[in-house]
Amino acid sequence: MTTIATTSAPARRRKLVGAGRRQWIGLLYVAPAVALVTVFFIIPLGMTAWMSLHNWPLMGAHSFIGLDNYAAILRDNRFWNALRFTGYYTVIVTIAIFAVAFPLALFIERPRQLTGFYRTSFFMPAVVGFASASLLWSWLLNVDSGLFSPAAFQLGLTEKKVNLLATFQPAFWSIIAMVVWKVAGFTMIILMTGLQSIPPDLQEAAMIDGAGPFARFRAITLPLMRRTLALALILSVAGSVLAFDQFYIILRGGPRNQTLTAVYWIFNQSFVSFKLGYGAALSMILLVILVALSLVQLWLLRKPEGVD
Repeated sequence: MTTIATTSAPARRRKLVGAGRRQWIGLLYVAPAVALVTVFFIIPLGMTAWMSLHNWPLMGAHSFIGLDNYAAILRDNRFWNALRFTGYYTVIVTIAIFAVAFPLALFIERPRQLTGFYRTSFFMPAVVGFASASLLWSWLLNVDSGLFSPAAFQLGLTEKKVNLLATFQPAFWSIIAMVVWKVAGFTMIILMTGLQSIPPDLQEAAMIDGAGPFARFRAITLPLMRRTLALALILSVAGSVLAFDQFYIILRGGPRNQTLTAVYWIFNQSFVSFKLGYGAALSMILLVILVALSLVQLWLLRKPEGVD
């Protein structure tokens, strides 16, 4: 018994040393990611929260004012109007993106002739940055030197060249069309991966049982794509809430400030009016709203209990 005890003690020590070494190696692997998150997210977030408690001009000394910036937000009608427009835009563009991306994902899911060409073509606009896409569509929508309005006039579809950016409805739907063209391909790829993860045996068994396409889609496809849908929805909603480039480059908030988004108003207060502390407070409010929306989406698309 003594021999066994004396020989097992060094083995336990070696096991503990090996486990500790593996833990340190694991920490070394994650250290770069932790450093990046700390430097580019945690520290800027803390600085933004600290700035939101100050009167922080672009030039000159800053002074601590507590929650005065947050109190001013309650009286800022322009911000709440921008937030309402952002919500309206988010709902409309998210529905439009999924209405285009889901049929495209179903179309390119299975291998067929020219599938690679279709996938590449549909995804290609997603490679273009939002600023570049906005500049492109700013030219396409130009009433004189663009494509859409002069082409419609030349084809006799309109009596004169129509400025699509002069009034709210044409301008708004032009932005929706641009964003769908830009983002639908990316969402399509996400949804396609979810579709391809569904075992074909389930679909075949449902077909043998007499289930039609809609019944299979409702009972098999949608439930098994909850996680994929949650990811695509969160990315779409987050990107829409943070929309800025297209409204700044194409519309400049017009016509008559009707397309001011929340981020646009934050930019205006921070870098046009130079009220950095107030802009930081607006950013913190928008962050809380975005986190709350993401949590609600995850809760709504959670997997039912008892389902693997």
